[in-house]
Amino acid sequence: MKAGGTPSAHGRRGWRVAIAFTALLCTIATALSLNLPALSGRVVDQANIVQPSTRNAIEQKLADLETKSGIQLVVATVPSLEGQEIEPYANELFRNWKLGEKTKNNGVLLLVAPNERRVRIEVGYGLEGTLTDALSKVIIANAMTPRFKAGDFGDGISRGVDDIITVLTTDASEWQQRPSLRLDNQQTADPISWVLIAALIALITLLVVSPGFRWFFLNVVLNILISSGRSSRSGGLSGGGGFSGGGGSSGGGGASGSW
Repeated sequence: MKAGGTPSAHGRRGWRVAIAFTALLCTIATALSLNLPALSGRVVDQANIVQPSTRNAIEQKLADLETKSGIQLVVATVPSLEGQEIEPYANELFRNWKLGEKTKNNGVLLLVAPNERRVRIEVGYGLEGTLTDALSKVIIANAMTPRFKAGDFGDGISRGVDDIITVLTTDASEWQQRPSLRLDNQQTADPISWVLIAALIALITLLVVSPGFRWFFLNVVLNILISSGRSSRSGGLSGGGGFSGGGGSSGGGGASGSW
């Protein structure tokens, strides 16, 4: 404490570190408290918005895609995002299900939350250069949300799956000629990318200004929380004839939309 009762720079820095630490723990605790659905198959329709015949056709397409390319594309619908934004919910669900091969991170999650009128394509690390944020946004805007607005969720999801598979399995020169997948010259960055950049800056700041033992403690606590949260749900990660994720991960690539 400086003369006159003014906190020292070191004291103010300590308070900022403590606040950042608390906020980070609260974020992780919120993610772990989500009641995520089990991975029961290639289509997990908890919101019950896809007709059985449409679901069967989609599942066959997804199975063929995985057999031919190793890419694991899963469709999920949920009755509620439990008060969360769709971006962190989709990322946590993707990581919980561990979609895609562990060494290639070639998984994709198509998530629809009809009650919140939100949809997201979450892309694994290994496919971000192919199924880009901009292309994901175009697929959502052109193939999916117009049909969702008309109440035809099954057709919207089916069309979205078709376009995702086209991008993932077709030469770029071919899909660029398709009007439904053609991009405008002006492309805006996905807001989630800026959120990730801000989070990275905050994390680096925390590493620089905090004492070594505090960072060690933070690292241990985070590992314990994440491990315990995932292990408590691990019993529901397979089903539908033994279908399960392959150990892949996602860093927030993809795009979201609403209708």
